[in-house]
Amino acid sequence: MPILYSFRRCPYAIRARYVLAFLGCEVVLREVDLKSKPSALLALGGRTTVPQMLDDKGNRYPESLDVMFWAIKQTIRKEQAERLWPNSAVRQKKINTWIACNDNRFKYWLDRYKYADRYPEKTELEYRQNAEVFIKRLNKRLGKCRYLLGDDMSLADIAIFPFIRQFSNVDKSWFEISEYDNLKLWLDSFIKEDFFTDIIMKKLPAWQNGQEDVLFPFCQ
Repeated sequence: MPILYSFRRCPYAIRARYVLAFLGCEVVLREVDLKSKPSALLALGGRTTVPQMLDDKGNRYPESLDVMFWAIKQTIRKEQAERLWPNSAVRQKKINTWIACNDNRFKYWLDRYKYADRYPEKTELEYRQNAEVFIKRLNKRLGKCRYLLGDDMSLADIAIFPFIRQFSNVDKSWFEISEYDNLKLWLDSFIKEDFFTDIIMKKLPAWQNGQEDVLFPFCQ
């Protein structure tokens, strides 16, 4: 069975777990203590951040998007998979564009907003304002449709919402009274569901060599 090395709060790991659970792809879940990574993960060599996965043939998937696309190919829930990743070059390009904007631009400013004390070049407010360029774009789009590509949730929504969750948590009081009502409704549609709280974000102790396997998703 595939083995997923994960960290509960990591947004990259969250989106990987979300797609795996949504599509019913069962894996062995190993929660990683980032300050004391298990020898089995370190023994893989190279990049040892999470998430990353080994399938039952020993193939390695070192990025969250690798895991997500693996799930789309492997799942027996083909209709759900096609909604996440439509069989349309145009729609696939839109999904990739949204994800690239999040991963390559927004994430840069999000990190600095979260840890402004580590980046004294600008103030926390200035970092937030830079991050808000993407936030405003999302909010505008979500004022026109339920999800980023229309009425159906796509891979773009799943790939991005964990990072918006982080953004909202930096200053919860400010975010709650902010003008981004469309974005808040969209975010709540993910993070306030039992599927998210009980399955995706279920707390586990850090995995140790030799312990009994933990299967994920925990229930459906």
